[in-house]
Amino acid sequence: MMNSRFGGSPLGGRRREVAVADSGTSRPEIQQKTMCGQVRKLLDFISPACPRTEAEKSEKRQDSPKKQSRGCAMDTAEFRKRGREMVDYIADYLESISQRRVTPNVEPGYLRNLIPSAAPKKGEDWDDIMKDVERYIMPGVTHWQHPRFHAYFPAGNAYPSILADMLSDAIGCVGFSWAASPACTELETIMLDWLGKMIGLPEDFLCLSDKSKGGGVIQGSASDCILVNLLAARHSAIKKLKQEKPFVEEGTLLSSLMAYCSKEAHSSVEKAAMIGFVKLRILDTDEKFQLRGETLAKAMEEDRNMGLKPFFVAATLGTTSCCSFDPISEIGPVCEKFGVWLHVDAAYAGSALICPEFQHLLRGIEYAMSFNMNPNKWMLVNFDCSTMWVKDRFKLTQALVVDPLYLQHSFSDKSIDYRHWGIPLSRRFRSLKLWFVIRKYGVEGLQKYIREHVRLAKKFESLIRKDDRFIVANQVHFGLVCFRLKGSNSLNQKLLSSINASGKLHMVPASLSGNYVIRFCVCAQHATDADIIHAWDVITMFTEEILELMKVDMTKEEIAEEEEEEEEEEEEVEEEEEEKEIKEHVEESVDEVFLLERKRKHSLKYKRSFFVRMVSDPKLYNPKIVRALSSTDSRRHTSDPVDRSQQNLLEDTGIAIRIFARTEIIGWKSL
Repeated sequence: MMNSRFGGSPLGGRRREVAVADSGTSRPEIQQKTMCGQVRKLLDFISPACPRTEAEKSEKRQDSPKKQSRGCAMDTAEFRKRGREMVDYIADYLESISQRRVTPNVEPGYLRNLIPSAAPKKGEDWDDIMKDVERYIMPGVTHWQHPRFHAYFPAGNAYPSILADMLSDAIGCVGFSWAASPACTELETIMLDWLGKMIGLPEDFLCLSDKSKGGGVIQGSASDCILVNLLAARHSAIKKLKQEKPFVEEGTLLSSLMAYCSKEAHSSVEKAAMIGFVKLRILDTDEKFQLRGETLAKAMEEDRNMGLKPFFVAATLGTTSCCSFDPISEIGPVCEKFGVWLHVDAAYAGSALICPEFQHLLRGIEYAMSFNMNPNKWMLVNFDCSTMWVKDRFKLTQALVVDPLYLQHSFSDKSIDYRHWGIPLSRRFRSLKLWFVIRKYGVEGLQKYIREHVRLAKKFESLIRKDDRFIVANQVHFGLVCFRLKGSNSLNQKLLSSINASGKLHMVPASLSGNYVIRFCVCAQHATDADIIHAWDVITMFTEEILELMKVDMTKEEIAEEEEEEEEEEEEVEEEEEEKEIKEHVEESVDEVFLLERKRKHSLKYKRSFFVRMVSDPKLYNPKIVRALSSTDSRRHTSDPVDRSQQNLLEDTGIAIRIFARTEIIGWKSL
């Protein structure tokens, strides 16, 4: 019924493409208008009793008093009306998003002053609520779907996914078990098999039959995927150690467990180790920011010799900082040798594996026990949808199973209950949006989308390489380019801060080998060459401004240096004249010299170069005089004639030493 209602091929026929081309309207615009119509059809499907003619609508308005929109629950008629309005608002927002500033220009706490401190006692009008959305909420939103958003990684948000989530919310099931909602559970299993085949996972990870031990599940985030697999690996390791050492407490065994990841791995690995109360060893990478098998083997050997038990390794395909790839074909055999659970995190890059030309990056996956990727990053599915596969689902569920009577059902032996596959009990119907997106775009449509982003990233890379002022800091495999302006880290930090503050682009930094780099990721669903060129123009514009300011600062520094040099030359001339004068009068009476020095000492002391001050001023190298002066300084303003005479004596002694020092220097120069 739904197919006939929303008919059409997933990618659209050739005839439609020709019509779009001839109309002069952009394809994204046509797609958005088409999808808006499909949303309205979906609303009709959810509530078929909706009045469809103007007469019916007028009759319905008469039956429904206006006060229902105020202080009352929303009925079906109002839902239809507001639903259409919301679809139009969403479509308008996404269609005109480029007219907004990509990042908000607000300070922390801005919303507290705009929203009442307490909830309203009576319901408010829907129009007022929507006005406040635009008035208060949108000014504080970072627009992740903006064509100028190049931070982090993409956040999928295709229209079919939005529609699927709308339907999921309308169904409102909580699919923690097969009995709780059979379709919710079974569609999830099937979709994970679909996607596993699309990216080239071995059949060991799939649930193709009742005899299969593997299978997939949708988690809330990649962090959840890493955590539950670490907990499963921990449970398996302690169980094995308990068999070898039955009389040792589990807490003692737990303290011996050691997990591993590279310094480029996501921070969620470290958080998972914290939650799991296990040690984590973060290993260095090579010049390509990859964790090598040799490095891992050496670390494991060292730890085992110290009585520790390696049990878990988190490898990464597409690191967050620079999209580097750990060689699974090297790491896998090491994990197999030491009996370690290997988990592969491909949160961003995993989506690209649907393209055959990228599947070589998965080489060695047969050694892994678990794998995860995020369709909600780069496969047009909106958050949350993190997919995870395991080779042995029973090892996973043994670590997490809790089975109270009120959750048991008679089909548990014949079905999968996903409540045993993760931390939360409650689960949304997330497989719907995966199903909608894959069917609507098809594998070819998704591959085209991925390849276009890769092409645009390569275009941006080529623009950087043509400019001698910049350096590309990573190997550009997919949609992420890391670059930096030649110069200091502070210079690059200033460049990025200036760009982000302008609201013209949004990017984030990373640290690679101690260098501050700027991450540029192709994120927008309908990104174009013009978007890439615009981004580069903004970057170069701010670069030129910063470099120009640097030139001004450098010019000021040069002028200051020249002035200092001139002053030093003048001081040297004065010094020579003074030394000459002192040499001529060195045989004069000491009293006359003392008087001469006392007149000059304050004016000359801080004008001499440091070297002359150091040699000629006894306080800088005679500790006794320093201590004596310190004691006299504290009594400088007293009327005791003994203190004053002592101070004069010390000053006169310093003058005498300076005369001697200068005489020696003059004599040394004359030699």
